[in-house]
Amino acid sequence: MSSVFSMAPFFESENKSRVAVIGSGNWGSVAAKLIASNTLKLPSFHDEVRMWVFEETLPSGKKLSAVINQTNENVKYLPGIKLGKNVVADPDLEHAVTDSNMLVFVTPHQFMEGICKRIQGKIRKDAQAISLVKGMEVKRDGPSMISTIISQKLGISCCVLMGANIANEIAQENFSEATVGYRENKEIAEKWVHLFNTPFFSVSSVQDVEGVELCGTLKNVVAIAAGFVDGLEMGNNTKAAIMRIGLREMKAFSKLLFSSVKDNTFFESCGVADLITTCLGGRNRKCAEAFAKHGGKRSFDELEAEMLQGQKLQGVLTAKEVHEVLCHRGWLESFPLFATVHEICIRRLPPAAIVKYSEHTHQHSRASL
Repeated sequence: MSSVFSMAPFFESENKSRVAVIGSGNWGSVAAKLIASNTLKLPSFHDEVRMWVFEETLPSGKKLSAVINQTNENVKYLPGIKLGKNVVADPDLEHAVTDSNMLVFVTPHQFMEGICKRIQGKIRKDAQAISLVKGMEVKRDGPSMISTIISQKLGISCCVLMGANIANEIAQENFSEATVGYRENKEIAEKWVHLFNTPFFSVSSVQDVEGVELCGTLKNVVAIAAGFVDGLEMGNNTKAAIMRIGLREMKAFSKLLFSSVKDNTFFESCGVADLITTCLGGRNRKCAEAFAKHGGKRSFDELEAEMLQGQKLQGVLTAKEVHEVLCHRGWLESFPLFATVHEICIRRLPPAAIVKYSEHTHQHSRASL
């Protein structure tokens, strides 16, 4: 009888969920901090949170992953913030996901397909995923959401988490909200909610993966437009107009791509709140402001390298991907703001064109949508 009881801790341990965070940039590090604070409290989770780090050599000559583990701080992407003693940086992607059944993806979207290929067949069969990745892949047969790529490549279900979430503010534990989007399994969605939710980070769920994910993706294009307005010092009235038009195009584009997208999703944190905060303070707005101030003479690649310290700018690439969809489907005239942002980004139009388009196409776009 005693041998049966002695096995109890083993089975209890085996039934606990293990979390791996795939990504260690600014937002990835904050996500690991949030999750790590909860795994210590929730009895259904192992304490340890593994965080995959794309290995870099710091100016000191030390490896980034080693420094994170020594100092409990991502000194490059989130300096000054302790992640939690139970966060373990791991530069080996395959090892980081081994034995984990809760996979949190938070990397630039252009790297996601390659990451999924590397861990195919190397994850637990009962694994679940959540994507914090903003962006989409555009191929000949149309656009693919990142959550769909994860599901298809890895054969697992994937929820999404998006919201008005500027990472540094969450790291400082200022109050904010986020939205988990799920397809069918409310129970899994609630597990993710419990994993992320804290007194200063309020998480809710909605049954609308595509709507939540597209909000998080498309708002970066509108933020680029807002940055142009700021760089040209056009004022708050113009910026508010751009944000409103942008929200309308976000909603119309999303519903044309996926008829299942719900109107109410745009009033969640992932929708209008994320749009507002990104247009006021995000990295896309910041770089677009600099682009406009220089009259479009300095490329976004150059500004990204100079201003973001290794972080990736998502809005310009997303604008290009959206433009490809609009051209392929014959929707270009119905989305003048999205179309104009791309034309400015590739320097085919000057930054001031962000408002000039409305003189001749705004009335048509309103009627068509």
